[in-house]
Amino acid sequence: MRRMTVAEKIGQMTQIDRSVATQDVIKKYFIGSVLSVDDSVPGVRRENQVIVNNGSATKWVKTVNKLQQAAVSTRLSIPMLYGVDAVHGHNYAYRSTIFPHNIGLGATRDVHLVKRIGAATAVECRATGVRYVFSPTIAVCRDPRWGRCYESFSEDPEVVKNMTEIISGLQGQAPSKSRKGVPFVGATKVAACAKHYVGDGGTNKGINENDTVLQWSELMRIHMLPYVGAIEKGVATVMVSYSSVNGTKMHANRDLITGYLKNKLKFRGFVISDFLGIDKITTPLGANYTFSIEAGIGAGIDMVMVPYNTTSFINGLTRLVKEGFIPMSRINDAVFRILRIKFTMGLFESPMADLSLSNKIGSKEHRALAREAVRKSMVLLKNGHDHHKKPLLPLPKKAPMILVAGTHAHNLGNQCGGWTIRWQGVATNNLTSGTTILEAVKTAVAPSTQVVYSENPDADFAKTSSFSYAIVVVGEPTYAEWDGDSLSLTIPAAGLSTIDRVCGSVRCVVVLISGRPVVIEPHLDKIDALVAAWLPGTEGRGVTDVLFGDYGFTGTLPRTWFRSVDQLPMNVGDAQYDPLFPFGFGLTTDPIEG
Repeated sequence: MRRMTVAEKIGQMTQIDRSVATQDVIKKYFIGSVLSVDDSVPGVRRENQVIVNNGSATKWVKTVNKLQQAAVSTRLSIPMLYGVDAVHGHNYAYRSTIFPHNIGLGATRDVHLVKRIGAATAVECRATGVRYVFSPTIAVCRDPRWGRCYESFSEDPEVVKNMTEIISGLQGQAPSKSRKGVPFVGATKVAACAKHYVGDGGTNKGINENDTVLQWSELMRIHMLPYVGAIEKGVATVMVSYSSVNGTKMHANRDLITGYLKNKLKFRGFVISDFLGIDKITTPLGANYTFSIEAGIGAGIDMVMVPYNTTSFINGLTRLVKEGFIPMSRINDAVFRILRIKFTMGLFESPMADLSLSNKIGSKEHRALAREAVRKSMVLLKNGHDHHKKPLLPLPKKAPMILVAGTHAHNLGNQCGGWTIRWQGVATNNLTSGTTILEAVKTAVAPSTQVVYSENPDADFAKTSSFSYAIVVVGEPTYAEWDGDSLSLTIPAAGLSTIDRVCGSVRCVVVLISGRPVVIEPHLDKIDALVAAWLPGTEGRGVTDVLFGDYGFTGTLPRTWFRSVDQLPMNVGDAQYDPLFPFGFGLTTDPIEG
């Protein structure tokens, strides 16, 4: 650091998008980090206004190495750090393994499972040259109306804290004698990022990027607790939330970033902004960019996800330093933290990527792990009509003819949800490789069983076709962030009409594909069995593993299932607690022998 110029230090604090990251830009401004979002990942192209992603490991590695060559050719040869949102597997990489979203993993309560998922994600990321992931989200979602609720493991802060074990999978297990708060990243692992600091899951009415209004004791007890767990695991980085706490934008909150995270919790990694995060300090976006830079860096943000206006940020920060508005001590703290992580990762010794792990992307063992995660995440909410009818599940594999119906039965994109190849997800079967639930059903049943698929059959068809039973798979459309904010929490009418028509005519199990609890009570009486499948990802056979009794149901609700949205927010422990299904609920079944 003594050898570094102000320009070189500010370059290290700058993260830009790959779409503006050229070798010349990296060399000229000493850029410290590059990220890819859905339309700037390697291998993406436009065909007739449609973005197509078929980026191979070779394309990724070539892209990363080309930029890295520029970084290490600078005066001090400081390598750049390449980051992506890998929130349920390496989800922007074509043909990668897409694991269940965090809400499903929270339903498993299995900390060893999430650690293995973290390790598998690290391998698939390293296979493409990626060394940094903006994951895990350790928000404590207190209101399912929030469009990011599926990124949260649970409404219970203890569950979320326990699930920070995924960090040990992503980064490797920190040595037992490691000092608290000192980051650790194994030689073949990736740097993780705990996000979004802090209180993002507690905003008013679950509105994305809104204000979280609460007492200090509540902030500590609910939203801060998982960060204690993440720091104990040696997490390398922390990302700041777009949201506010008691009216103060988190990106400008010095008390919570420097005062609490760095000084009180002794976090020794680096703090990164969110995408355009400092721009959002003002309304409208970037209205006073100089003020935003000063407020964000002054609050304790070390690296800024710019991501496009490279020169505006660098020139603005340089001027603020030269004019004394931001002290060099703040710049030095930021750069020291960033370089320490790069050294910890072994990035200086091995800056270049290779193709030695390319066969691990979407590998059999990773898909088997994802399938295990899916079956453990399934929560059985209903099985039979009280004492009047025997349980429907597990389903018999030998049946003359069965019906599979619903908008989500044969749609891989719906099954995976948002943050899958595209930021908002895509309701299609050709976005990547995987197994839909319909395909899984056909594989699971006996060869003699006729499987009839109809996305939205009429009641007469269901009633007169002599089906032994029906599997109805419906749920929410794909979404991410504010596009998922919902005050009604209803699934589309097409799904509800399929439930009414089919389940009114033949014994049925309804499999709900959703990022959160949704309104279901008015239709519950018609349903023989109800399964919360969350957003299971690419491995549909994990769903059929439990439907047909190869494995028993073991998942339990990671969050309260409300009766009506009028009850929200409602969380376990509240004085007024009258759920349809309580937190921790989940019926069990025994696997069928043989």
